[in-house]
Amino acid sequence: MYFVGIDTGGTFTDFIAVDDSGLCKRWKTLSTPRDPSLAIIEGLRQLIPDHETCSGQIVHGTTVGTNAFLERKGAKTIFITTKGFEDILWIGRQARPELYSFMGRRPPDLISRRDVLGLDERMEWTGNVVKRLQQSDISAAISFCKRHEAESVAVGFLHSYVNSIHENEIKKALLPLGIPVSLSSEVLPEFREYERFSTTVINAYLGPVVGAYLKQLEKKLGNWKIFVQQSHGGCQPAAHAASQAVHTLLSGPAGGVQAALSLGKELGMENIITLDMGGTSTDVSLCAGKLTYTREYKIDHFPVAIPIIDIHTVGAGGGSIAWIDAGGILRVGPKSAGADPGPVCYGKGDEITVTDANLFLGRLLPQAFLGGRMELSPDRIVPRLQKLASSLGLDQIQAALGIIKLVNVNMVQALRAVSLEKGYDPREFVLVCFGGAAGLHGVELAEELDIRRVLFPAMAGVFSAMGMATADLVFTASQAAMVRQEEDFARLHEIESYLVLRLMNDMKKHGLQTDDSVIQPFVDVRYKGQSFEITVPLSSNWRQAFEQEHERLYGYSMADAPIETTAVRVEARVPRLVDGCMDFRSGRQKIAKLPRYCDIVFANGKKKTPVLTREEAINGGSLRGPMLIIDDFSTILIPEGWISKPFGKHLVLERIL
Repeated sequence: MYFVGIDTGGTFTDFIAVDDSGLCKRWKTLSTPRDPSLAIIEGLRQLIPDHETCSGQIVHGTTVGTNAFLERKGAKTIFITTKGFEDILWIGRQARPELYSFMGRRPPDLISRRDVLGLDERMEWTGNVVKRLQQSDISAAISFCKRHEAESVAVGFLHSYVNSIHENEIKKALLPLGIPVSLSSEVLPEFREYERFSTTVINAYLGPVVGAYLKQLEKKLGNWKIFVQQSHGGCQPAAHAASQAVHTLLSGPAGGVQAALSLGKELGMENIITLDMGGTSTDVSLCAGKLTYTREYKIDHFPVAIPIIDIHTVGAGGGSIAWIDAGGILRVGPKSAGADPGPVCYGKGDEITVTDANLFLGRLLPQAFLGGRMELSPDRIVPRLQKLASSLGLDQIQAALGIIKLVNVNMVQALRAVSLEKGYDPREFVLVCFGGAAGLHGVELAEELDIRRVLFPAMAGVFSAMGMATADLVFTASQAAMVRQEEDFARLHEIESYLVLRLMNDMKKHGLQTDDSVIQPFVDVRYKGQSFEITVPLSSNWRQAFEQEHERLYGYSMADAPIETTAVRVEARVPRLVDGCMDFRSGRQKIAKLPRYCDIVFANGKKKTPVLTREEAINGGSLRGPMLIIDDFSTILIPEGWISKPFGKHLVLERIL
């Protein structure tokens, strides 16, 4: 019996496998973007040779939905809405992301305007029907879907979050067509029609793509029970995830944040900022003792109003390409070389990347990459880096250092976005670094933000997969609750009871035991007249909790001001059988023979630097930088001015004051 976490990234696919004896193994292989399942099968074959005959649970973090969205390769989607609201996806909030730009651009459309149908129905905000949906409108919807060769349908009517009768009638009528239908009253039963409609359309657009991929994966892994990592940090059965595809947009990064928070609490470091740097992008998130959620997430300017772990992503990874813009200025990213062709040193690429710059500067050892399983070609870098450097009027070392500096600037801006720009002082937090490339940049980023402690977890190179292997099952539900009078607040608990019953039924449908589930209700609250809400636990002192959070966020509260609620949310969490994975013994992969020293170019010059394995660093006690620490699937660069200390199986770096 195995518990497996699989994180499919743009460059590498990471694996963690825990067997029932407690042995934990890890693996990393190049991703196969055209068919992600190929890399999964290859990785399982390497990690568990008899995977075809054994069984277990797989929690999969997938980028299939995200990639389909960004590349506009989702299903042909029809949007059915209230007559007069057909243009809402294009009007939006009339907000420009670049206020002073003369060359503003719109992102590519998800669906064509001609694929939108308005029906002559109307509902009041109270749920009273103003105009019934007629049979002629239902027939028109069926004909419209057939004529436009719909592969998926999104339905969003005005105020359907209060009364969903018309949406349900359309869904029932479209069932004979055999195409998936996403209702806004099921995907996001909350007010604000633009965000609700956008989220529903995205769910419909991605559903068939994600569903087809998961069905194919289940067919290839017939003995395994597959779960999918969700953007809120938990996981759900694959069948449920396919119908809720919008919840997989941050599937991979969420696993790493969840694992980092659990580890931080275990080590007494509850205030953390996570830095997950892979081959294609970097994801950062701040946790002040708990996961930080947002309902204002946007992907390519389209709002996704479901609760998502607040993760800021930038196109800065090991595969980020260095290029020169029209003004002759060096740029790095967001375009990535990915897994194919990959960086120049991988043997096929022709464009210099961050990985190539690190290898050229001596910060990566070619014989130790992926434990020596993947041979790098440093000789291919020199002529291509020389060409880039000559175009800039620099020598090769200056160009390589410039690439590192620029990618660090991009990541520092992301770290500022989740900390300083939201009222948190990064000096009060521990920077937790994981992902294949984070070890080469984490300490330099900490110096930029004056962060004095940096944690490098064991198995940092596959840490997000670790989070998936240990993820709990989590189901969520929400319902609009426009309550404004003090005497009506008892209704909140009635809505809570309804949502709990709904979640229990959903879980039973998928054969899950609900006896061990932990229920946590929340409520969205604001002062009467405000435009936005704060989510707090729905407990006996929820008003006090709201005022305290309002004070922290905005610097004031108004104890005597009337308040109103807008929604009730419920989370049901079921712990999976695997737990405490950090304490398991580690099935270590073999690392190639390493030199005792190497020459590394730092910003202040070249230095002869000791080279250690992670085991040597753990057993060596307090060690002063500079040094280069080699792990199976990551490399840690420690400059002067820092001390490395073991913390169990993990490494903690502290700045020398």
